[in-house]
Amino acid sequence: MDRKGLILKKTNKRLALAGLSTAALLLLSGCVQTHRVNGILVPTQAAQHGFIYTWLVRPMSDFIDLFAHNMHLGYGLGIILVTLIIRLLILPLGLNQAYKSTYMQEKMAYLQPVFAPLNERLKNATTSEEKMAAQQALMQAQKDNGVNMLSSIGCLPMLIQWPFFIALYNAAMYTPGIMASTFMGINLAKPSLILTIISGVLYFLQTWISTFGMSDEQKKTSKTMLIMSPAMIVVFSFMAPAAAALYWAVGGLVIVIQQVIITFIMKPNMKKKIDAEFKTNPPKVMDAPKDVTPNAVQENFKAITSQPNATEQKHATKKSGRNAGKQKRD
Repeated sequence: MDRKGLILKKTNKRLALAGLSTAALLLLSGCVQTHRVNGILVPTQAAQHGFIYTWLVRPMSDFIDLFAHNMHLGYGLGIILVTLIIRLLILPLGLNQAYKSTYMQEKMAYLQPVFAPLNERLKNATTSEEKMAAQQALMQAQKDNGVNMLSSIGCLPMLIQWPFFIALYNAAMYTPGIMASTFMGINLAKPSLILTIISGVLYFLQTWISTFGMSDEQKKTSKTMLIMSPAMIVVFSFMAPAAAALYWAVGGLVIVIQQVIITFIMKPNMKKKIDAEFKTNPPKVMDAPKDVTPNAVQENFKAITSQPNATEQKHATKKSGRNAGKQKRD
């Protein structure tokens, strides 16, 4: 896969994850059935005994109450502290996955001169045989140089994070007392334009920082994510009570910190590591693979069949000898 294809694949993966995350959020947040009491959405009695509420939302609500009631910090600070604690606990998972993905991307970029001729051969292939031969050659070159893009693909961090995120989101929405509280003059029961703007800016900042060090081609491909991610958060925050928007804003701050670590610490060190790795073991340039296209096969077949076999050569030699002897006697 060439660099442009890799960037496109990465962007498509991000869009797919964003879509999956959106669907999961809407699905799991909808698992807690609600009804209005005095104009406020609260979980129904049935929902309060359901699996999602019992095992995810209620423990997270109790965690928020620990700061809000027991420590007398209020629900606003309670949401902020719980969100920060959970986000920071799972931060190593996100950084680990980002490290693997970024390492392979930087390695692919370093080895681009090695893969370029093979990618060109694959691009110019016109038959299935040619494509198969070019793909095999490219895969072998990647294997010889220690490139395995599958090692950077994993859903485990996402699967581990989602129960916490869903619990936090619903706890911020439905913890008794939150909807009657304020934070810095902001009514946590109603949508907040200020928190919506803060959330959108933070998620835009995260995607913008991720473009640092990218080529113009990479930046062009990443424009979609630069708009899509903050736009989704703005819509979610504006449609939800300020308590949920506060959760998104605090989460956005942690994501910005994570992106700063990836862009300004991980990537430079990774490039030095790759340079040292290939200085010790230079990249392996694969020889041009054997041509197995139909035209080549036909030409080889004609060349072979046009040559006389051993029996024909023997008869031809004998005949030539008899003719030579006859001419000598004459």
